[in-house]
Amino acid sequence: MFEAQCSKLKASDPILGQVIERVGACTLRPKGRAADLFSELARAIIGQQVSTAAARTIYQRLLDLEGEVRLDPQKLLAVSEEQLRGAGVSRQKAVYLKDLAAKVVAGLPGISQLEAMENEAIVEVLTQVKGVGRWTVQMLLIFTLGRLDVIPAEDLGVRKAIRQLYGLEELPQKKAVEAIARPWKPYRSIAAWYLWQSL
Repeated sequence: MFEAQCSKLKASDPILGQVIERVGACTLRPKGRAADLFSELARAIIGQQVSTAAARTIYQRLLDLEGEVRLDPQKLLAVSEEQLRGAGVSRQKAVYLKDLAAKVVAGLPGISQLEAMENEAIVEVLTQVKGVGRWTVQMLLIFTLGRLDVIPAEDLGVRKAIRQLYGLEELPQKKAVEAIARPWKPYRSIAAWYLWQSL
């Protein structure tokens, strides 16, 4: 998968080309319509500033609270803040999760509706949810919607990889990342995936 895109990336940037050669085939597998927007964003909120293992545990506790295999916005709205705190959700994240649930119930577009929208329009819609920023939406664009031309220029992993690979003295800022990533268009998501793998 992505052989043609990887060939173009290698031709556009020899440094990235070496990473592609070393890492091998891109195994990026977006979830697409099988994904549920509420669950995806709830996971992203829960995962902010905690380890992957802790986020998984907290998410599972929320599922146990609801008695479901997939989080349900209506049920989450009925869960008290005390119950959320008991599941390991911070007070701030409890506010974010309730806001997300309320917006989904009120008609926030679902995955199939988002698929028809441009990236920036999706960022605009979803960042209206408390606790959902540009980076969170970019992860959704890459790993759920399968958008191939997203560069999360403020992602720490992307910045660390660029510093390492391109021999920079400091972590590059957003504008520098975007400039380095320009030749990777229209496959910047795949390039970002390789940057993460390089670490």
